Amino acid sequence: MNTSLTVARRAALRARAVAPRIRSYATPTTAAPTSPAPLTSTLPEDDDPQLADYPRLPFVSKQTRPARGWEDLQFRRNYGEPLHEQEEVLSMWGPDVPVVPPQTAIRWFSIAVLGFVSFGVLCNYGHPEIPAVRREYPFGGLVNELGGLDENKARVEQDSEADE
Repeated sequence: MNTSLTVARRAALRARAVAPRIRSYATPTTAAPTSPAPLTSTLPEDDDPQLADYPRLPFVSKQTRPARGWEDLQFRRNYGEPLHEQEEVLSMWGPDVPVVPPQTAIRWFSIAVLGFVSFGVLCNYGHPEIPAVRREYPFGGLVNELGGLDENKARVEQDSEADE
C-alpha cells in the first residue's frame, strides 16, 4: 500500500510540474477582441456625488472580452474586480452587442423590406383581369330580399348599358 501512495505522490508532482497553475487577481493583459460596434458612451461623464471615489470604468460590454482567462468564466470577471455602475446592462446577461454596425443593419433591413414590397406590387400588377362578368343583382341589389338593411345590400345593378 505504501508503494501505491508513493506512485500517487509522484504522479501528482509530475502533473504539477507539467501544468503550472496560472492564477491572477487582476484583469488579464490579453487584448480583448475588437467588436464591430462596441457599446461606448459618447456623452461626457457627469460627476455623480453618490459614486464618491469609486473608479470610473469604461462603458464596454463584457461580451467583448475573451472567453478564457477569468476566475468566473460565466461572467468573464476576476475576484475583486470592481463592477461598473451599470453592470446589469454591461454583463453577460445584458443586451447583445450588435455584430453589425447599426447603419449597415438598417440598410440591409431597408433592402429586404423594399424587396418584399416590390414583389407584392409586381404580383398585384402582374395578375390578369377577371375573365368573367361580375354578377349583378336586380331590385337595387336585393335590399328587401336580404332584410331591408343598407348594410346587407349586394352590388347595385348598373343600368347604364341597359338604357342604351
